[in-house]
Amino acid sequence: MTPTPLRIAIIGGGPGGLVCARVLQRHGPIAVTVHDRDAAAAHPQGGTLAMPEASGQLALRATGLYEEFDALARPEGQEKRLLDHTGALLFRHTPDPGEDAAPEIDRAELRRLLLDSLTPDTVRWGSYLRTLHPLGDGTHKAVFDDGHTETFDLVIGADGAWSRVRPMLSDELPHYSGVTFVETGFEDADTRHPAVADLVGDGSMMALSGNKGLIARRDIRGHLRVYAAFRASQDWAAEAGVNTGDPEEMRTALLDRFAGWDDTVLALLREADGEFVNRPLFALPVPHTWAHTPGLTLLGDAAHLMTPFAGRGADLAMLDGCELAQALSRHTDPDDAVRAYEAVMLPRSARAAADAAAGLDHAISPEAPHHSLRHLRRRHRHRPRTESGR
Repeated sequence: MTPTPLRIAIIGGGPGGLVCARVLQRHGPIAVTVHDRDAAAAHPQGGTLAMPEASGQLALRATGLYEEFDALARPEGQEKRLLDHTGALLFRHTPDPGEDAAPEIDRAELRRLLLDSLTPDTVRWGSYLRTLHPLGDGTHKAVFDDGHTETFDLVIGADGAWSRVRPMLSDELPHYSGVTFVETGFEDADTRHPAVADLVGDGSMMALSGNKGLIARRDIRGHLRVYAAFRASQDWAAEAGVNTGDPEEMRTALLDRFAGWDDTVLALLREADGEFVNRPLFALPVPHTWAHTPGLTLLGDAAHLMTPFAGRGADLAMLDGCELAQALSRHTDPDDAVRAYEAVMLPRSARAAADAAAGLDHAISPEAPHHSLRHLRRRHRHRPRTESGR
């Protein structure tokens, strides 16, 4: 008799969930569906993502999509610059020819690449998980927002920071890190704002000093994404009487907060032509673990939400999804597969989350930018030629 295919639900259609679904379908026979709360695939996806060789690229090779990724990736996006509040360039790392250990790809292009690789109707758009109910044999009944129910042998929580699956495994909730980002940006920066584009360069730039930072990175098609980072109450804007929906009020409040910084750096705020979006940074405790529970597991931010100061996130989620799918293809018992996956993923994510917490403490600190400068020198095996002038 033909065995009944394993019924798997992936909750969340981000990079990790889509990689997991793609690798599962390559190995089959598994009945996998991805449930995403977005009404359609066109939801805005944010900026570019770095794909390190040992995580994001490894996962893409497992999907069979590496060549397509390579054609879309930007190896030049690896350039890094560190400045202080006067605009002085303290560190610059420009990749050598052929050095593409972590090329970047636009989030929307990555999502399209993964979605197009899945069999039709794998993704259920507008499918928001309301509750999960254990049935006593390792299976779970999922109740979705539209009222329909389905029973699954394995439910994978790939649904991000405020996961609906996580409470079935862990009582932990994301906590405010003490640091807020306010995001803005520039369109067609090379033409309309050449001095700002030159300041940022081809990759990413951080200007740091005294518990504050202005962080910028280049996206595709001349777009620059900018973040004002600072330590403050989560309710800093309300406490200051600032209307977060008014771009000019936000601009003025940020310029006041960064008063005394050099005008060349403040141009990132003064000349920005995008809206100002308040983004407090949250993280799960380090380490975040749970007791193994048959029929459930987590990947990506649902498992190990961290601040972006380790430069990890999507690539770790993709590695999680890849390794979970590979484990499920190797083991006849899905419970054994999940145990094997969690035994590797949990300690790895704890190390990455600890690095992210340390990176935040070093970057947004009274001693900035000196901690970050030492870290960059160690990471890129500092050579004097990388610190040439702006």
